[in-house]
Amino acid sequence: MLLSLRQQKIALIIHANPGISSSRVQEQLEEKMSLITVKRDVTLLLKQGYLTSSGSGPSITYELSLLGRLFLPLDAHAYCAIEPDKRPASPHFNFNLFPRIPETVFTEDERTRLDKATVGYRARSGGMSEALHTKELERFVIELSWKSSKIEGNTYTLIDTERLIREGIPAPGKTRDETAMVLNHKKAFDFVCEQKALFAGMPNHAAIERVHALLVENLGIASGVRRGGVGIVGTVYRPLDNQYQIREALEKLYAAVYRSRDPYSKALLLLAGLSYIQPFEDGNKRTARLSANAILMAHERTPLSYRSVDEVAYRESITVFYELRSIEPLKRIFIDQYLFAAKQYAGI
Repeated sequence: MLLSLRQQKIALIIHANPGISSSRVQEQLEEKMSLITVKRDVTLLLKQGYLTSSGSGPSITYELSLLGRLFLPLDAHAYCAIEPDKRPASPHFNFNLFPRIPETVFTEDERTRLDKATVGYRARSGGMSEALHTKELERFVIELSWKSSKIEGNTYTLIDTERLIREGIPAPGKTRDETAMVLNHKKAFDFVCEQKALFAGMPNHAAIERVHALLVENLGIASGVRRGGVGIVGTVYRPLDNQYQIREALEKLYAAVYRSRDPYSKALLLLAGLSYIQPFEDGNKRTARLSANAILMAHERTPLSYRSVDEVAYRESITVFYELRSIEPLKRIFIDQYLFAAKQYAGI
């Protein structure tokens, strides 16, 4: 159900104040409205499964359910416009999240749209010559390497990236690290193309570590699961800082991915989950994007280049997942980028 802006605000108030009554919700709303209106919205949220309730009569209270957190359709930009310390964020990692995620995070209508796009992608990919396949693959790698690097703040242009990957010529005025980041994307994508069978079942942690190692090669970043804490700019969320807990979180994530009944859910969960756990010293979101693509390709779906994504919107959607556990903003981006990729590319 698509929530109105008022209903989203009510859900956020309840998120920040678990065990709150409808009358207290009314008091905390910035705009004035009747208690009857608030109660009507709260009842609707409860009926749709976004809330759970305790007590009865005048003493009834509410809090967000896991469903409410996971599928709350928020405006990520409006949420991130609030200063980090003033947002109703959950700063700590939630160990209960992955075991309770349902077998699919897409609605039937969303899966139908994705499947329809897949049919078109496969139809255009059939019977391609080897030369055309190679050319199409190169175009995809260039666009993925450019945009995934740009999301991380890299200043290479698409033309610069094309010249670097095709001719090995670095762009003038760019740092050694920027050049290495772009080239590392190609190496990592080559690996997942060659080893995509490793991503067809339970996620293979050794393969994901290899993707990470290729992405951070020559960047002065340690490979392997980190041993200490990391901070993330612009959010109060703090990932786990204990290596044993990080490995436990990864096991729960991999189990949730394996349990998912469609490849779109598998890919999206790995994309969001690796970004949320932050298992590595750096390069986590890059690793998440390439590993999610590996799952899509292992199940004969089109990978995402993210060519048309707004990088600010992408980072905001990840922040919402960090702080509220809502996957909806990132899911909207995933769907848009999948539909885009299925029309733009063939034979990847």
